[in-house]
Amino acid sequence: MAQSSGIFDLRDQGWTKPRGEAALSEVHGSVRLPAGRWRRFAAFLGPGYMVAVGYMDPGNWATSLAGGSKFGYTLLVVALISNLMAIVLQSLCARLAIASGRDLAQACRDAFPRWVSMPLWLGAEIAIIATDIAEVIGTAIGLNLLFGIPLEIGVVITALDVFLILWLQNKGFRWLEAFVIALLGVIAVCFGVQIALADPNWGDVIRGFAPTVEIVRNPEMLYLALGILGATVMPHNLYLHSAIVQTRAYGETLEEKRQALRYATIDSTVALMFALLINASILILAAAAFYTTGRNEVAELGDAHQLLGPILGAGVAPMMFAVALLACGLNSTVTATLAGQAVMEGFLRMRLPPWLRRLITRAIAIIPAAVVTILYGSEGTAELLILTQVVLSLQLSFAVVPLVMFTADRKKMGPMVAPVWLVALAVLIAVVIIGLNLKLLLDFL
Repeated sequence: MAQSSGIFDLRDQGWTKPRGEAALSEVHGSVRLPAGRWRRFAAFLGPGYMVAVGYMDPGNWATSLAGGSKFGYTLLVVALISNLMAIVLQSLCARLAIASGRDLAQACRDAFPRWVSMPLWLGAEIAIIATDIAEVIGTAIGLNLLFGIPLEIGVVITALDVFLILWLQNKGFRWLEAFVIALLGVIAVCFGVQIALADPNWGDVIRGFAPTVEIVRNPEMLYLALGILGATVMPHNLYLHSAIVQTRAYGETLEEKRQALRYATIDSTVALMFALLINASILILAAAAFYTTGRNEVAELGDAHQLLGPILGAGVAPMMFAVALLACGLNSTVTATLAGQAVMEGFLRMRLPPWLRRLITRAIAIIPAAVVTILYGSEGTAELLILTQVVLSLQLSFAVVPLVMFTADRKKMGPMVAPVWLVALAVLIAVVIIGLNLKLLLDFL
């Protein structure tokens, strides 16, 4: 496996098909790494924050608002556990990409027969459509709340992110990462102001992170808990992270790859802890502003925006809510578009001009979102947003199981195979996700 030069190649070892051209090939290996440990580490910061965007998208807002307004701080523990699951799974994505040179979509195509890989591709596309419905609706609502733009027109405006991505990537992938991180900073400031105005009971907040069996026993609470899980550990993020971590030109030797894995894992872990802070803030805000005042049915993003002002007694709170929602929506549509491109290229080996590939993958997701938005309008969007997150949770198993299988396989991963303790933890996470989804299906039946 390892050669005398320290370089190892897994293209034809343990995989049924040879490795093809990398997904997102126009930015693959485009970020050069400088000399020096700290400068090299700094060059790895970025992909984790692009992944973290998916953990705080508008669909997450809907589930967290509903959970906080209905059950107070109880579901904070779900946000915490979901985030810990995400940290483990995203570290496996980085390991798969760096060790094998494949993203998760390519790995599925190269390891499984077509009758297995094609349904997995279809499931991944469904997950991205569900993700994009949530993000497009959230962005459109943000535009409506801030500028009075009708939802239908707002949905069309979100399609322009294709050109934004192309423009930023032409300047360099780091520009795209900088754009995303800047909007994350805006979101953090907005929620900091709103939490300060809400002045929650911090003792209740801390108790909300303690586990309770009531979540599993109460079908309605479990439904929202699975929505939070689906909104936190999102299938498309697994495909996205394994693709964009390869934008770094980290080298081919075993030591270089191990260093790249360490830096990429730190990047994603810190970014996901930031995502937990935002997710918890949404739920805490809903609990402090709505649950404690007896408003237990607030899940519509528009309703939350209207109610925050009178409840918190400050006109700035609704504006901050709308600005943060718009920033979340813009960020999420950018990363979902990249994930759609990685999934389509990885599974199908589509080789088209970058602008055409992005337009196709965007259309696949945005057309259903536009139809749904036109049909539902502003009414009923909360139920739709929560439903999309539950769909993501149900789809999650079909991305997690292959990921765990690949990273636990020494033939496929070589000397960078996941250690036994990490595999055991990942298997436990997969079992929990599958078990909770089966419980949800049984409750519905």
